[in-house]
Amino acid sequence: MSTLSLASPRVSVSLSSSFSLLNISSSSSLSRPSYSVSFRSGERRSAYSLKVKAMAKLVHDMESTEKTVVAASSTQDGDDDYKTSKEVNYSRTFLHVRTEHELLSGIRKEAEAGTLPSNLAAGMENLYQNYKNAVIQSGSARADEIVLSNMGVVFDRVLFDVEDRFNFSPYHKALREPFDYYMFGQNYIRPLVDFRNSYVGNVSLFYQMEERLQQGHNIVLISNHQTEADPAVISLLLESTNPHIAENLIYVAGDRVLTDPLCKPFSMGRNLICVYSKKHMFDDPELAEMKRKANTRSLKEMALLLRGGSQIIWIAPSGGRDRPDPRTEEWYPAPFEAASVDNMRRLAEHSGSPSHIYPMALLCHDIMPPPLQVEKEIGERREVSFHGAGLSVAPEISFMDIVAACGNPDEAKEAYTQALYNSVTEQYNVLKSAIHGKQGPDASIPSVSLSQTWN
Repeated sequence: MSTLSLASPRVSVSLSSSFSLLNISSSSSLSRPSYSVSFRSGERRSAYSLKVKAMAKLVHDMESTEKTVVAASSTQDGDDDYKTSKEVNYSRTFLHVRTEHELLSGIRKEAEAGTLPSNLAAGMENLYQNYKNAVIQSGSARADEIVLSNMGVVFDRVLFDVEDRFNFSPYHKALREPFDYYMFGQNYIRPLVDFRNSYVGNVSLFYQMEERLQQGHNIVLISNHQTEADPAVISLLLESTNPHIAENLIYVAGDRVLTDPLCKPFSMGRNLICVYSKKHMFDDPELAEMKRKANTRSLKEMALLLRGGSQIIWIAPSGGRDRPDPRTEEWYPAPFEAASVDNMRRLAEHSGSPSHIYPMALLCHDIMPPPLQVEKEIGERREVSFHGAGLSVAPEISFMDIVAACGNPDEAKEAYTQALYNSVTEQYNVLKSAIHGKQGPDASIPSVSLSQTWN
């Protein structure tokens, strides 16, 4: 077992369990607004101050987007290898398209030229068809336009990374300029979310979190994890009320969302602590030691971030995505690993800044469900649909309160983990009743008050 020790104060972190996200990321939308390429310049934009009705218009057509991409020439801070001048020197196959035929022909052309591996090209065509069907299902009058513009940019980003591979550092900060990967992800997932049938639980606690972040406190969200789209769904449901959280949330991310070509561009738009998932640690035994060392570096980065205060970190201590019960086909939050919860708790407690741990529940598996079984190979088939989603948070749970009622530290760790999991499950069931049970806000209970903050 490897440990990480940090001086003053000393932190010893067991790596017996690995932290995992997806996906995204996960990190990740269009219909309100409909187009996805955004570029930042100078002042921070106030995109999140826009009301939902202002997001109803289509943003940019393909031609103006292409001109903006080609004009980019600055260098991304923090990554010497990622030079944005390269934007002008690679294929513009997918930004030229005006029809579905041209888009699909572009995939085949790049595959025949050997630029796109055949399995990736097949995955792109499959994703296009699934995304098209989902957006049409939303009933948007501009569905065809939305699909073509969004998928053109997705394939443009996939091809760009194939030709000029991006490597993630242990702590990856979202790439926002010259190409805004964050808004790219938001705009791609947006038309897949049925906001009329989506809810946020206990929004007042998100306001509390923002106040604490402003005071220099750290926030840790212990959450279940459902899809690669989780980061975008979280941000979309919070963007009108809590833009700081939506944009600054840091996700503990498994390596698969950093390497899968169809997921990678969305991950580039999220703040990530990059780790190797425990579930895939020994897929290649020769790489296991390298993965352990990489996880140690990532954990050190997280500790340094927490020392600085004002950080909000999301972690799924189940080690992966929720999956349905094979017998009942019912979805539920996967059980949490006590070792992962305890590692995160100790990192927060020893940061030197006040820290708070909140249990958070997500329900969005219909939008982009994972494969029914954990897969070793990169390149899973992606199913996509239009559906309601839910997010809820409950009051923080104090470890010291749990310890006081337990006989020994090991018992306290298990009890604390179970208390967090029970809260997440309770919130999840409320969201499930509201969304799948069609109860809407009436599904609220005293501990979970549902609202639609975008109305």
